[in-house]
Amino acid sequence: MRLGLVTYLWGQDWDLPTLLKNCEASGLLGVELRTTHAHGVEPALSKVARAEVKKRFADSPVVCVGPGSNENFDSPEREKLEASIEATKRFLQLSHDVGGTGVKVKPNSFHKGVPKARTIEQIGTALRQLGLVAADLGQEIRVEVHGQCSPLFYMEQIMEVADHPNVRICWNSNGEDLDWKGTIDHSFKVIRPWFGQTAHVRELNIGDYPYQKLIDLCVASKYEGWVLLEARTKPADRVQAMIEQRQVFEEMLVKANG
Repeated sequence: MRLGLVTYLWGQDWDLPTLLKNCEASGLLGVELRTTHAHGVEPALSKVARAEVKKRFADSPVVCVGPGSNENFDSPEREKLEASIEATKRFLQLSHDVGGTGVKVKPNSFHKGVPKARTIEQIGTALRQLGLVAADLGQEIRVEVHGQCSPLFYMEQIMEVADHPNVRICWNSNGEDLDWKGTIDHSFKVIRPWFGQTAHVRELNIGDYPYQKLIDLCVASKYEGWVLLEARTKPADRVQAMIEQRQVFEEMLVKANG
């Protein structure tokens, strides 16, 4: 289990060389490249440009975890749904070409006049279709626990419909994870079988989310993926803030390992 970075928000304005340099300096040696950010790693890149990105990562200790897309599969409009599916396929090809291992997507919302069960079925069916494409490319579809689908009983239903080994959950450290006792134990147990290679956290030492408990549960269940920092604050020195978060993470790992 390793700590990495989502380019939201701390890396959103760093070009790729700066991003790699700052990740290396901080010890956050994996990065999810959120779409539209200054790194410029997007589906529009040419084959030559993709090869250059892959080489930059190969020449660096930083791992390309994969793109973080904003694609979602809830729209009741067929054209929008198909457009999101096709865009995700392009992100999967991009991830493959630059050395990533998967693409983050969102489920994401429910719509007035559309039964929730129908939307859940639609999202899960789209994800299953994309899982087939991901498998052919050696990739993972990472379904971020996000939006109105954040309550984990919805995510559980979506994953049961998707039913594909290359469609996995990206834990997102939401308030909805807490059960009636204010713990994440039950939610984690239910969702853990679908975990993929990524989980999102915010600053580990800010707010009241039970991050130590999350790390404890990950260690106890032998999670070996990336814990990716999706920071929300605006520190004056972002690299130093990344170093501090790595130190907090390492301290939590020590506690979790007893």
